[in-house]
Amino acid sequence: MFLFRRNGVGGSARLRALRSLYWSFFEQKGPEARARRLLRDWLSPDQRAQFDAEGYFDVTGSHTGRRYRIHQGTMSNVLELDEERQPKIGWCFVPERALAAGDVMLAQKIALETDEAAVLALAHRFSPRVPSLPRVVRRAY
Repeated sequence: MFLFRRNGVGGSARLRALRSLYWSFFEQKGPEARARRLLRDWLSPDQRAQFDAEGYFDVTGSHTGRRYRIHQGTMSNVLELDEERQPKIGWCFVPERALAAGDVMLAQKIALETDEAAVLALAHRFSPRVPSLPRVVRRAY
């Protein structure tokens, strides 16, 4: 049992140490960490190296052989690549329930590698390029 005195000498240092211990435990054992470890276990060695270096990994579709890039995240994180491996189309598809980012990315990987056509039939398309904003933004009065 931890005992803390509010105004005691060293009390704030102990509280900071306990907070640091809690966050390090949460980062190693929390749901996001577990999901990330599971994802890494399912990635091929090349995908794992790419994910560690770049924060994304490439997947080949099961039906068409198209290349997809899955970025870290839970929504609008899948990009279809062209022949030069540049983003061509963005695809947004997620599980019905809220999950940790690693679990969503793993579900996206498995879906594209096993039933690409069904996934793309449900997915929403988006432009992978950020539209440029006008230099002058007018106020509406």
